[in-house]
Amino acid sequence: MPPTPPNTHNLPGVSAPVPVARRTPLLARRYTLELRQNVSVARRATMFALSLAAGLLVSAAILIAAGVSPADLVDEFLVQTFTDPENLRAVLFQAAPLIVIGIAAALAFRARFWNLGLEGQMIFGAIGATGIAFYHVGPPAAQLWLMLLASLLGGLLWVALPLLLKARLGINEIISSLMLNYVASNGLLYLVYGPWQDPKDGFPHSPLFPDFALLPHLPHQVSSAIVLAALVALAAWWFTERSRAGLYLRFVHASESVAGALGVPVQRMLVATVLMSGAIAGMAGFVVADGQEGRLTEAFYTGYGFSGVLIAFLARNNPLGASAVAVLVAVLFVAGRGLQVFYQIPFSMVQLIQAILVISVAASDFFVRHRFCPVLADEQ
Repeated sequence: MPPTPPNTHNLPGVSAPVPVARRTPLLARRYTLELRQNVSVARRATMFALSLAAGLLVSAAILIAAGVSPADLVDEFLVQTFTDPENLRAVLFQAAPLIVIGIAAALAFRARFWNLGLEGQMIFGAIGATGIAFYHVGPPAAQLWLMLLASLLGGLLWVALPLLLKARLGINEIISSLMLNYVASNGLLYLVYGPWQDPKDGFPHSPLFPDFALLPHLPHQVSSAIVLAALVALAAWWFTERSRAGLYLRFVHASESVAGALGVPVQRMLVATVLMSGAIAGMAGFVVADGQEGRLTEAFYTGYGFSGVLIAFLARNNPLGASAVAVLVAVLFVAGRGLQVFYQIPFSMVQLIQAILVISVAASDFFVRHRFCPVLADEQ
């Protein structure tokens, strides 16, 4: 029997051997999902930019698979859009109503009022403006301003209906505002097929507005609607970020019960913000009918409701962010038309790209607010 080696661990100057740590393979670890307590602005901006870039890369891959070369994509979306004066005017032309409708959605969502009746409010805003021109209300010099005021009033009154239904009867505003879109569209059809139909050609639209009732053009044939949209964006930013009402609105958005306990006039803020949202949506109808169509048409509002919700969501309900996103959506529309004409890409592909961007930004919001943490060995 071999002799047992002496135990030298307890001898002076001799240290015990250090056990080698066994590391768990990365894929074999267990993880838990935790909420982040504090999220910096830099992290939010970084995650938003990365998610947007990922969505654009996926969209580019789909377009390349559909037969558009990478060089043509760069040419259509960047070179032609921002260097060709006609395309640049088209982007600003499309961006003006998108900015206004995006801000209208963002204000309502900040008050936790899910206003999906933006198209109905656009319709009644345009109807109010058209009524001023059709019946020649006021002197010619004041008619444009009266049309603008009538559009604000029309959108405000139409959003007041779901607001009243929610306050008095507890009816969900998503359902009521959405259903009222159909009521508004049928009212529009009655007017353009009936008393307001243009007698010159018999098509379903109103007569052309007189020249003095149209939004003027800036130099280089740029519509002044983009200036109106910029003023709305600045006013909405001041209201949400610099005014006392904006501070109250942040409390209401965070928690209505806590805001009420702190003395914030919750109901007053809710009503004022939602009415403001409807009025601005009515202004968007005025911008399209007066600044783009020059008359009331049967389908001028189509697609703007979805675009407004999309813009507000991507901009995190920030008015200045909504303006930037609206310009991006306008670029997508203008470049998408070029792809349709020259590369036979269907418009549904443009809508698919919008959906991809929404999903990407939604994913970024998840990763901004949450993180994956490994479970320690003693917790397993």
